[in-house]
Amino acid sequence: MTLTSFGPANLIKRSAETHPLTWRLRDDGEPVWLDEYQAKNGYAAARKAFADMAQDDIVQTVKDAGLKGRGGAGFPTGVKWGLMPKDESINIRYLLCNADEMEPNTWKDRMLMEQLPHLLIEGMLISARALKTYRGYIFLRGEYTTAAKHLNRAVAEAKAAGLLGKNILGSGFDFELFVHTGAGRYICGEETALINSLEGRRANPRSKPPFPAAVGVWGKPTCVNNVETLCNVPAIMADGVDWYKSLAREGSEDMGTKLMGFSGKVKNPGLWELPFGVTARELFEDYAGGMRDGYTLKAWQPGGAGTGFLLPEHLDAQMYAGGIGKVGTRMGTGLAMAVDNTVNMVSLLRNMEQFFARESCGFCTPCRDGLPWSVKLLMALENGEGREGDIETLLGLVGFLGPGKTFCAHAPGAVEPLGSAIKYFRPEFEAGIAPTRAGELTQVVSPTMVGA
Repeated sequence: MTLTSFGPANLIKRSAETHPLTWRLRDDGEPVWLDEYQAKNGYAAARKAFADMAQDDIVQTVKDAGLKGRGGAGFPTGVKWGLMPKDESINIRYLLCNADEMEPNTWKDRMLMEQLPHLLIEGMLISARALKTYRGYIFLRGEYTTAAKHLNRAVAEAKAAGLLGKNILGSGFDFELFVHTGAGRYICGEETALINSLEGRRANPRSKPPFPAAVGVWGKPTCVNNVETLCNVPAIMADGVDWYKSLAREGSEDMGTKLMGFSGKVKNPGLWELPFGVTARELFEDYAGGMRDGYTLKAWQPGGAGTGFLLPEHLDAQMYAGGIGKVGTRMGTGLAMAVDNTVNMVSLLRNMEQFFARESCGFCTPCRDGLPWSVKLLMALENGEGREGDIETLLGLVGFLGPGKTFCAHAPGAVEPLGSAIKYFRPEFEAGIAPTRAGELTQVVSPTMVGA
C-alpha cells in the first residue's frame, strides 16, 4: 500500500490553490522539516492569526468555513470549538489531537504525521490560540513509531524557533506541545476514552454530559480534534472562507478537500487529496485504477471497517456525508476498501467482528457479550455448522447493538457492516447452515428476552 497523495499524472497536479493538505509533500516521500516548510509558506497562517485576528474571530472563521471533523463522525469543528467556556478566569485548558488511528483500512493521518509534521503543529498552534489552551497533546497510536520520531523532531524544531513554548511570536501567548504514545487500544479513538487513557486510567468512555469542553482531561476544559481536521486550519486562516468552500464539488454539503483512498485488489491502491463531492466511481476507476485483472468488484466499504457494505451500483454516490448517506451508510474516514469476487462474506465478517469484539472496552453489556456472540455464530456459519435461526439472531444483535443502545459508538460501528452484509449477501450466510441441523432452532434473541 502506498502512502501518497499522487494520482495518475493526467488527473492530478497538486498546488496550494487546490490541495491545501498535500501540496507541500516531497516527491521522494521524505519529511518536510522546518526550513523547507517555512520556505513553502509554512507558519505564515499562524503569524497572520496571531498578528491580525482576535481569538474569537479564528473560531468564527473555522465555523463559517464549514470545516467538519475528519475522524469519521463529521461534527462541525467550529461548533465544537464554540463549546469551550468563555470565562477568562479558567486559565487551564487543553487541546488534544486524536492520532490514535486504529480503524481497520485507515492510514491517512499516518501520512500527514510522517511527511508533514509541521502542518499538524501549525494547525494545533492556531487552534490553541483560538481556544486559549496553554498545553496540547498529540495522542498517537503506539505502533506509529516513525510518526512519533518525526513529530518529536518537529516539535523540537518549532520550539527552538520560538513557535512553541513561551511568548510565541511575541504575542504573550504560551503553548506547550507533547507527543504521547498510546498503549494500543482501538477504543481510545473515542474522545473520552482517549482522555481517560491520557490520565493513566482504563480506556473506558465517559458519560456525557458533561462534555470534554466543560470537564475534560484532569477535570479541565478540553477540545479533542482529529489529525486531518487540525491540518485544515492553516489553509483556512491563510486563504479564507470563500476559497475553502469553493474547493468542494457542486452538490456536496461538506466543504473543502478530503484525504480519500482505496485498498483491496485494485490496480493502484493509495491515498489522494480530493474535493468533497467526487464520486466513488471516480475514486475507484480513475485513481485506484479499478480491479486487478482476473478480479471483479463484489462490494465496497466507503470509510473503514465500521461502515456498511455497498454494491458496485452504488459507486455513483458522491463522497461526502450526505451523498454516502443516501445509499444507506456513512462516509466514515473516506478510506474505501474493495471486496473482490473471491472473498466469502461470512469469513470477512467473522474476521471483522473478532477485531471489534477484542477491542471492546467491556463497559456495556450489549457490546461486551453481544460481539463475542456474533463471532461464535459467524464461526459456526463459516464452518458449515450453523443452525436455523442463526441469521435472525445475528440480525437481532444488529438491532440491540445499534445507535443509542450502548455507551459509545463502538458497538453500532461494529454491527453496521454485519447488517449490510446480511442484507446484500444473505445466501452466503444461509449456505453455512448445516443440512443435518436444518431442523434445529437456536434461541433467537428477541426484545421479550431482555431482562428475563
